[in-house]
Amino acid sequence: MKAYNIHITGVGGQGIGLLSQALLRGIDHAGINAIAVDTHGLAQRGGVVVSRIRCGEQIHSPLIMKKAADLVLGMEVHEALRGLDIALKKGGTLVYMDVSWQPLPVRLGVNHEVTAKDIRIACETSSATAIKVDTQIVEDSRMQNMALLGTVARHRLIPGVSKKNYDAALGDLLAGEMLRKNRAIFDEYASKRIG
Repeated sequence: MKAYNIHITGVGGQGIGLLSQALLRGIDHAGINAIAVDTHGLAQRGGVVVSRIRCGEQIHSPLIMKKAADLVLGMEVHEALRGLDIALKKGGTLVYMDVSWQPLPVRLGVNHEVTAKDIRIACETSSATAIKVDTQIVEDSRMQNMALLGTVARHRLIPGVSKKNYDAALGDLLAGEMLRKNRAIFDEYASKRIG
C-alpha cells in the first residue's frame, strides 16, 4: 500500500491518546507498516493536542508535510477547521465531531465560533469530503473518541483496515468495564445504526 497520512487534532481531555493508539494498533493488526508521533502541548489545560500516523510502504518518519494528510480527524470543530487548513490535502477526507470547546478568543468575543457550515464551506473550497459525527447520544464525553473511531471503521477510511482490526486494538488497550463501554459506543457508530 502506498503511504497514507492521518492527522488527528483536538484539545486536551478528549481522549486523543487512546484514539491514536487504537488507530495505530488497528493498522498494525491489519499487517500494515505504521509509525506515529504525538504532540501533547498543553494537554492537561485544554490546549491543542495533535497526533500523526503514517502507514504503508517506505514510511521512515511520522512527520506529515503541510497539506499532505489523506485523512484529518477533528475531535472539536475549531481544531477540525485548523487541521483542514494546515494538514488536509486537496481531495482528502475530514471526519469531525460536532463538539465545541470554545477557545479563549471565542469566549472573549474576538473570534466567532466555528460551525458545521464553516467546515462545509472550507471543504468545498479544498475539494475535501466532510463527515460530521454527531455525539449527542454518547452520555460520557470521555468516550466520544469511540464515536470517531467507529465512524472511521464504518466508512473504511484507512485502506486495508477493518472493524475487526480496530476491535482487536481496543482489546489490547482496554479491559473490563472500560472495554465493554468503549466497545459498545464503537460498535454503535461502526454499524451505522446512527447518523
